[in-house]
Amino acid sequence: MQIYTKILLGMAVGTAIGLCLGPKSTFLEHDLYRFSRCDAASLTTEDGSEPIAFAALGAGAKLPLDLRVEGPLEKTPDGQGKVLVSLEMTKQFMLLDSRGELAKQLGGIGSGERAKAWLMIPFTTLADGKSLPTLTPVSGMGTAIIEVLRPVGTLFMRLISMVIVPLVFASLLVGVAGLGDVRKLGRLGGRTLGLYVLTTAIAVTIGLTAAHVIQPGNFVAEADKAQLKSQFEDKAQDKAGAAAQAPSTVDNLLNIVPKNPVSALSQGNMLQIIFFAMMFGIALTMLGAGEAEIIVTFFDKVQQAMVMIIHMVMAVAPYGVAALLADVIGTSGWSVLQALLVYSIAVLTGLAIQGGIVYGGLIRMRGVPWGAFMRAIRPAQLVAFSTSSSSATLPVSMECAERSLGISNSVSSFILPLGSTVNMDGTALYQGVAAVFIAQVFGIDLSLTDQLTIVLTATMASIGAAGVPGAGMITLAMVLTAVGIPAAGVALILGMDRILDMFRTSVNVTGDLAVTTFMASLEGESITPITDAQDHADPESGFEGRLEREEEAIDPVADPLDHEERNPAEDG
Repeated sequence: MQIYTKILLGMAVGTAIGLCLGPKSTFLEHDLYRFSRCDAASLTTEDGSEPIAFAALGAGAKLPLDLRVEGPLEKTPDGQGKVLVSLEMTKQFMLLDSRGELAKQLGGIGSGERAKAWLMIPFTTLADGKSLPTLTPVSGMGTAIIEVLRPVGTLFMRLISMVIVPLVFASLLVGVAGLGDVRKLGRLGGRTLGLYVLTTAIAVTIGLTAAHVIQPGNFVAEADKAQLKSQFEDKAQDKAGAAAQAPSTVDNLLNIVPKNPVSALSQGNMLQIIFFAMMFGIALTMLGAGEAEIIVTFFDKVQQAMVMIIHMVMAVAPYGVAALLADVIGTSGWSVLQALLVYSIAVLTGLAIQGGIVYGGLIRMRGVPWGAFMRAIRPAQLVAFSTSSSSATLPVSMECAERSLGISNSVSSFILPLGSTVNMDGTALYQGVAAVFIAQVFGIDLSLTDQLTIVLTATMASIGAAGVPGAGMITLAMVLTAVGIPAAGVALILGMDRILDMFRTSVNVTGDLAVTTFMASLEGESITPITDAQDHADPESGFEGRLEREEEAIDPVADPLDHEERNPAEDG
């Protein structure tokens, strides 16, 4: 069974687990209220005499809190609600509650014991006078299942992220040194950045058009709108705060040059790594014939070793993918999917147009069959979908480009790392749809100038967006602020963000590989996507068969004299 088939099976299993056995599954009893921090829960003692103050825990008040449901939701005279819950005095709470203030409020319970309390539930009033609770419970069993699976997904992400920095640095250095012509590098870089900016601007325009045609904001019910705003209001404020602290465009450009290359490597700052690797590679070409050969050879072997690690990690990818999907789907829940269905259709329609027409056009312009191209990059697309991270997918993308499309290392090692950082077409398109959607919900009319501002802001913001899950929400807050749309509207779409993030990351990665293919063809390279049969027949191509080699013991390099016949005269 091919690797991408195994990953697809893992995705299907993970989705089924998330829907059927996740925290928000409709098949399980919802008996648990979860809070990301203790002080977000409004609790009173069981007799209702005084509020429970988590401030006694100090910094521990920011710890997560689980409350088990012990009774039905009751309406209070002031139109709000309360529900009887119980919380456990964990060992962590006991250590932080050094004076015993919290334990005293909870009836003097000890470590591991539970105490009952009243959880106050705010209600929101709709336009028709109906009121709804702003907090809803989740399944305790589903939560436990996902928490058992989550480390598997986290381990997969860490394994594949482990390879990124050494692979990018080594392959880019080797690629630049192999070019031997700085002018070619400058030409390649200028064309690549220009094409990335062009496709991003097109993506935002497609997103705006899709949102105007489908009008997703008109399909959100008042009850769903209120529920979404109340559930995700705190997270939306965090995103807006992060956007307010984002560096300016000038600062982003200056930050490309690292003060300390070692620090850039340790922190995984991709643009700084690219810059330093390029400068290092250019410097090696200027040392003279044969002077830098040993360094380039060393990093070439490092690159090859990192590629082998990628194949080792991909062998366990189906399990990691299943765990990641179970977490995402189970945490989102079916109710959010229903509420934002039309909005999701608008986003997916735009992404399909960007992928099929814009990228398809680029590929066909260079005479490469679109179907063969898509088959060759399947592993990268599936990993991107599962991880929602362009950066985490980078090692797989580079392997697809070189082993499945036949692109040279000197081109792929430069364009793909750059693309994983600055090419966020799917994210930019998503921001265009989201901006119009939120404006429609709030009843804000966007002028032509506003929409041009969205195109410009989303294009520039996406260039600086990190290739990690959720970074698009921060740049979206910047886009909304630029045209006067309340950043609090981000709360409306946060529930679907992680799921749609998977789709837009797949489009981002497809765009990276499409631009790399286009630029390689412009440089005179012949692009020959391999077939499945070729992949199976040759372990050096594609993803199949690379791990079937026999391991070999490696001895340190011995003294060269030990391998040469000594001169008897010298022995005397």
